[in-house]
Amino acid sequence: MSLQTSEAIVLRSYNSGEQDKIVVLFTREKGIIKGIAKGARKFVNRFGGSLEPFSHIKIIYYEKETRELVVIKNCELIESFFEIQKDVKVIYYFSYFAELIEEFFPLKSVEELSYRLLISTFKATKGGGDLNLISRYFEMWLLKIYGILPDFSKCMKCRKKIIKKAWLSPKRDGVLCNSCSTLKRILIIPAIHSFIEWARKNPPTATENINFSFEELKLIGNIFQEIIIYHLEKVPKTLSLLK
Repeated sequence: MSLQTSEAIVLRSYNSGEQDKIVVLFTREKGIIKGIAKGARKFVNRFGGSLEPFSHIKIIYYEKETRELVVIKNCELIESFFEIQKDVKVIYYFSYFAELIEEFFPLKSVEELSYRLLISTFKATKGGGDLNLISRYFEMWLLKIYGILPDFSKCMKCRKKIIKKAWLSPKRDGVLCNSCSTLKRILIIPAIHSFIEWARKNPPTATENINFSFEELKLIGNIFQEIIIYHLEKVPKTLSLLK
């Protein structure tokens, strides 16, 4: 059994037995891991509040190759996002981000870019950023990292550049121009091009010269969520809360 140290984000936790907790962690070095924190539910315990959901921590744990659960020995709080969770809307959005990370990436798959994405969205929210904008930013980058963000700039059938109207393809793997599309259900709005261009060049904290309206962000979100739902083959539970 080897002793490991890692930076991590607590995605969620649940009770185990009378005194313990099972904690789902997104680590920088090893991706998603599950661990048992023995005695974490005692009134006085060595973990304090560091295992609360969405905490940014440094964790020390024992790992045995033949076991799925690691044993959490200790942890140190790097940054807490507890204060902003007084707003229930923040809890819903953070839960949504955490659920997508769990759904898209398998256990112990190293995901450095996704880890940095999640941290940056938490920090941007803590800094007073607009959750609608931050959520679209997170969705776009998650789809890009996972390799399923379509090319919205050209028709996947005739290959012509999209000038005016375009529609999401039935398999959510590209867009079709107005002439090529037979199932005109999910309209691609022009603002999605400028949003993706902005998101590729900026962190979520860069709010200068942002000109996306609430309605545009909502429609962009609908498009990204259609792709997410199609590939997961289900609606994320937390997305229902956001709706």
